[in-house]
Amino acid sequence: MTFHATEMKELQRRIAVYDDEAAYKELFIIFYKPLLQFANSFVKSHEVAEEVVSDVFLHIWERRRQLEEIVNLKVYLYVSTKNTSLKYLLKQQRQVSITIDELSVELESPYHNPEQQLVTAELMNRVQTAINELPPRCKIIFRLIREDGLRYKEIAEILNVSVKTIDNQLAIALSKISRALNFSLKKSR
Repeated sequence: MTFHATEMKELQRRIAVYDDEAAYKELFIIFYKPLLQFANSFVKSHEVAEEVVSDVFLHIWERRRQLEEIVNLKVYLYVSTKNTSLKYLLKQQRQVSITIDELSVELESPYHNPEQQLVTAELMNRVQTAINELPPRCKIIFRLIREDGLRYKEIAEILNVSVKTIDNQLAIALSKISRALNFSLKKSR
């Protein structure tokens, strides 16, 4: 589901000004699954990831009066999920300094547009295998861009890396995927 910034701002306003539970539920439905996958890449437990995302949404509702002040709610939700996940790990006295390279991301996004449905099952399997074989940093960046629809700048904020790093990692990911599929990515003049 594609969600535009103006629609997001309207949801924020409805939640902040009117305590609109329907708007809050809509926000939850839009972001729950992607945030759950993102949290799971940190905490490595589906149950704990559910708890983390629930805490993030509970925090949003408790502080709904300040919601309109948030410039980019999507980035805010991802950063909150990352921070809540890391706080959980700290509380559990696990490894505190987790790098992006140590993250594990499970990709689970069937393609629904007609063009992508025309791709054969064998090719889709090859693509999925190539994605699963990406290094963790490439995989998480690829997923956030291609499947969650985040912009480079948003991902850079979420992961606390430069936009250039995002660009480089995506280039590496696309190169590895194209090699796995025996395609050639050549720049057009």
